[in-house]
Amino acid sequence: MALKKSYYQIRNASDRICRENGLSLVRPVREKGKGFIKYTDAESGQRRTRPAKEHGRSYAEYAAYRAGGSWKSKLRTAVDAIIPQAADFEDFLQRLQPAGYEIKRSKYISCRAPGQERFTRLKTLGEDYTEEAITERIQGKRIRTAKAECKDINLIIDIQNSIKVQESRGYEQWAKIHNLKQTAKTLNFLTENNILQYGQLQVKIAEVNTATLKGVEKRLSDMALLIKNITTYQQTKPVYDRYRRARNKEHFKRMHESSLILHEASTNALKKIQSGNSKLPNVAALQVEYERLAKEEETLYGEYGKLKKQVKQYDVIKANVDKILDVTGRGREPEKDKRPSMDL
Repeated sequence: MALKKSYYQIRNASDRICRENGLSLVRPVREKGKGFIKYTDAESGQRRTRPAKEHGRSYAEYAAYRAGGSWKSKLRTAVDAIIPQAADFEDFLQRLQPAGYEIKRSKYISCRAPGQERFTRLKTLGEDYTEEAITERIQGKRIRTAKAECKDINLIIDIQNSIKVQESRGYEQWAKIHNLKQTAKTLNFLTENNILQYGQLQVKIAEVNTATLKGVEKRLSDMALLIKNITTYQQTKPVYDRYRRARNKEHFKRMHESSLILHEASTNALKKIQSGNSKLPNVAALQVEYERLAKEEETLYGEYGKLKKQVKQYDVIKANVDKILDVTGRGREPEKDKRPSMDL
């Protein structure tokens, strides 16, 4: 009962602020599958229903993104698939062409798929798709970070200490409405995830944070390096085989020194990975391993993106809960006792 009482105290505070400002009482209740939200109209007191909106993009764009059918989405997928195979940025561009993309070289590299009307600049795909970022990813110096396309829950604005609020009455009204919406979303999130105590929220944040996320990051980093070594070994092995058959090895080595150095480095790296096994698997076996790793890497990137979004979302939720508890006048324990005493 104490948990429910605390939850309703927060919700009642939100309702009171709504009524004081002549706003509708938004309830975070959504009918599954229908795309509608129920709310109580402040003037009539009647229950009403309005369509739920997908903010930030048109429905057509959102649907295309979800289906993986937008031109940018397809180009990102192609870029991600080709990067592990490319030796450098020039090789990357050459490999894009057999995938069906027309390349336009100017100040910014642009690509166009068959049937696409306009070219798409690589840099518009995101910070991990600029020429510099792609080069770093090819060299194994950078890991692509999967980003959430939209933020469902945003931070509550500190109206009391906001300079913008003090300067603009219009912004103050907007900030109040914004805070009410985010409060409703925050409370809805807490109930959906059965988090009714402040301590539970802290435990949940710890669960989704460092250990799991860093484990996936380490696996992705190791995998990117392994894929790079396999690719380098495959690309330089024909040169190494020719070196072994060459009559004048010194001359051949001078002419192909960089390829031979890369081959030796990738060979040593693969031997280390195989726990000191001096015999390397043949090229066919390495190709099978490469394809397996590429699929596993794709799965891990999806998991990594979800974890990053989850961590960010819980950080926002906690910040909002802290502000909500302060607004309702239910302050927490003094700083010397770090354990919050209030239930949600």
